[in-house]
Amino acid sequence: MEITQDPRVPEKFTAYPEGIRTHLEALRKLILESAEEAGIKKIEETLKWGEPSYLNSKGSTIRIDWKEKSPERFAIFFICSTSLVETFRKVYPEVVQYENNRALWFNLHEDLPKNELKNCLKAALEYKIRKDQPLLGLYAQHKAIPTQLVDLLRKLLPQQPHRIQVPNKS
Repeated sequence: MEITQDPRVPEKFTAYPEGIRTHLEALRKLILESAEEAGIKKIEETLKWGEPSYLNSKGSTIRIDWKEKSPERFAIFFICSTSLVETFRKVYPEVVQYENNRALWFNLHEDLPKNELKNCLKAALEYKIRKDQPLLGLYAQHKAIPTQLVDLLRKLLPQQPHRIQVPNKS
């Protein structure tokens, strides 16, 4: 994968406090791994609104940052006019803290939910080709059928409940 990097990006990472830098570098690594796994050929790493940002021709911009006003947390930001965060909240309701349709927040002292996060990042990196798919195609990557989908299927097919296989939660 070809990465075009704005020379200001490494300077931005260096400017973060040491403990924060480690977490944001881990997010950067997940973004680039997700892009590679999604078959993205080129990605641009730049600064938008002063934040490390990742762009490609198939996706929506992904930004990462830490804010002094929330020193115990860091975030991934998405374009709020997309359905990305709304969809992530439906598929992974309890995995992270969500801020409206704008961001996923992570606590400094908790592990990143790497598998779920990679699925979300791939959806963002391929947003332009996934935006018309139900749940941005995330339902196929999720270990279990989302509860909302099961409920909807039960309403649509009440006369045929035997056709809906719901995994045992135990």
